[in-house]
Parts: sequence; C-alpha cells; structure tokens
Amino acid sequence: MAKVAVVQAGSVLFDAEASVDKAIARLREAASNGAELVVFPEAFIGGYPKGSMFGAPVGMRTGDGRAQFERYFDGAVTVDGPEIARLAEAAHDANVFVVIGIIERSGNTLYCTALMIDPELGVVGAHRKLMPTGTERVIWGFGDGSTLDTMDTPLGRVGSVICWENYMPLLRQAMYAKGVSVYCAPTVDDRPAWTATMTHIALEGRTHVLSACQYITKSEFPDDHPFDEELPYGETAIRGGSVIVAPTGEVLAGPVYDEETILYADIDPGAKTRSHLDFDPVGHYSRPDVFELRVDTRAKGSVTFE
Repeated sequence: MAKVAVVQAGSVLFDAEASVDKAIARLREAASNGAELVVFPEAFIGGYPKGSMFGAPVGMRTGDGRAQFERYFDGAVTVDGPEIARLAEAAHDANVFVVIGIIERSGNTLYCTALMIDPELGVVGAHRKLMPTGTERVIWGFGDGSTLDTMDTPLGRVGSVICWENYMPLLRQAMYAKGVSVYCAPTVDDRPAWTATMTHIALEGRTHVLSACQYITKSEFPDDHPFDEELPYGETAIRGGSVIVAPTGEVLAGPVYDEETILYADIDPGAKTRSHLDFDPVGHYSRPDVFELRVDTRAKGSVTFE
C-alpha cells in the first residue's frame, strides 16, 4: 500500500511566488503525513480567473480586458523558471512526486499545464491542456499530442488529464494505452456530477483516480477582479469537490466541499492488475479489428527553422 494526497486549496491569483509558497507548505504537510504522491488543482500557480470575460464579447475587445490579460500574463510562469525550480527543490527535500496545475507562459501565449515533478529528476512532464473549455480559449492556447506525458513512480505510472479533457473519450483511451495506473485529474469543476465522472474513469481505465479541485472565495480575489456574471454559489468562487477513487469504483476519500483540506488515501498498486481480469479497454476488451486510434505525438510548432 502507498499513501497519496490530494490538495484542495485556492491559489493566490496573479501572484506566482505566493502560490508557490502555499504549494510548498501543503506539499510539506502532506509529506509529513506519509504521502508519496501529492496532486494539486488546475491552474494552482497563476490562478483561475473565475467569472472574468477579459472584455471579449463576440466581435469586440476592450481596453480593460487587455489590461486584465496583461496582469494574468505577468502572473504566469515558465516551466524552466525560478518558481518551478523552487517546487522541484521542495519535492526533492520532501521526497514526494508532485502533479500541479500551472498557467504556463511560452512566448506570447499562455497554456493551462499540468506539471509532473519527480523528487530526483525534477520536471519530467508538462501536459498542456488540449482543449480549453468555452471562454478559456480566449486566454489559453491549445496543447498538442507531444505533451501527453506520464512518469514512472513506485506507485505505478502517473499521468494527468486536466478538467474537461476528461470528457474526451479518445484522450482517455490514449492515456490508458500509456499504462496509467494513477490517473490525476486537476480541475476547477466543482459540480456534484464531477464525482460520477471520476468514478466512471476509474472503472473504465481500471485505474486509481486522484482529482484535485480548488476551493477559493471571492474575498481571496483582488478587489478589482471583475466577476462579469453572478456566481452560482454566492461568495464561493470555486467550492472544491476533490475525490480519490479506486479501480473498483470505490470512493476512497471525498468528495469534500466548501473548505480547504488535504485528502489522503492508501492505494494498492495491485488493485489495477486484479481489476483487469474481466476488463482491459486497450487489451482484451478493445476489439482492434473494429476500432483503431492513432495518436499524433509530434510537437506542432508554427514556425520551423531549418
């Protein structure tokens, strides 16, 4: 058995240094309680600007919206930057594997990215969200197949699928084919239905599922942050719902709402193997004579210098 942890907490919007400080504190707390793997929510470093439209109604852009984007851009991080180096050092010192959502700055584009950090090797994966949802497409670029990263750990192969990417059946199939046994789902989806999605994926992939969602209130946003629409939960911007599910579909921890917390569970790596007796979505239950999936893992740059 191995202990895993899921951190349910809110980031410090637009302040990468403060968010890293908070992440390191939670990482150390989880490690002190025996966790070998710690999963943080989507956009934990850089923040999730809930409720803002960035002044981008159809056919228009506003000066205020561009100023909002400038602040958001300035609060993002690069994968090789000092903030991530601090996280990697903390993971090394605590001897834990880490999955954490960041807002990645690359050139003049932002990406919603899930980093995978090995305590000895540092950053070993950076999965960019393939399909930003709705208005997220205004502020985030699209990932490509070159970032469907996984990492080996003593708990098994770890992979990450971000928020509503989990509703993309072909992406899930690709991750199952990569042998994911600890399926991490950083998210900001705080609906009760999210637990059903995570349970389905655990059963479908015969994998442990660790979903980390932010909990953050309106009061923790800057005073001038525009909430362009009324929030469904009043003063709570994102209300959590983090959960840990076993390959059998058994919910091991959570879901928890309306508070910051760390969820823990002991997971049995052998549970995945036992679960494949009667179902393997990329093996004996896949019918490759009828269905075939091809995954393009080439990086797609807009400019190539030869």
